[in-house]
Amino acid sequence: MTNNDISLQRPLVLASTSPYRAELLGRLGVSFEQVAPECDETPLPEESPSDLVSRLSLDKAASLAARYPDAVIIGSDQVADLNGDILGKPHTAENAVNQLQKMSDQTVVFRTGYCVMCPSSGQQFSGISDTKASFRPLTLDEVQRYVERDKPLDCAGAFRSEALGIGLLQSMQSDDPASIVGLPLIRIAEALRQFGISVP
Repeated sequence: MTNNDISLQRPLVLASTSPYRAELLGRLGVSFEQVAPECDETPLPEESPSDLVSRLSLDKAASLAARYPDAVIIGSDQVADLNGDILGKPHTAENAVNQLQKMSDQTVVFRTGYCVMCPSSGQQFSGISDTKASFRPLTLDEVQRYVERDKPLDCAGAFRSEALGIGLLQSMQSDDPASIVGLPLIRIAEALRQFGISVP
């Protein structure tokens, strides 16, 4: 049996409604279904940014296990970690401006958790991919103009590196360049190969 035969028997499900994650996963040339997870994303008391993204990545994937027991399910979550403080999706322009003002002249770690599991086999691969983004000093006018033009209201830390957000930085370091957008493709691809899904 070839790897392609195996992958045909195991549907691939992305436990996310994010268009960014769907676009990223599509880059790997695999067929998948995008399904909303059933998961409360509220941080627990005293929960660290790393613990939060690890827990939510697992919870998102596991929330679809009963519906897709024979599938390979991908869960992922991202937060911006500013000196231990969790910055999630701002949802409003006011919150976005406030987040970016806090990040001005600071190094922020964007922590992206992932979990790839197959409920029927019990196999699971998970981890965290970090991206360090050093923001240059930002004026209020620059922040407001960026939020107005890029509208990063559904992005952790109100930051979109793949668009105008890159102009807010002094430098960025990561072991997986796709991670900052929301899905660490190098690690996801390796996990999929472990399940017999050919990438590429």
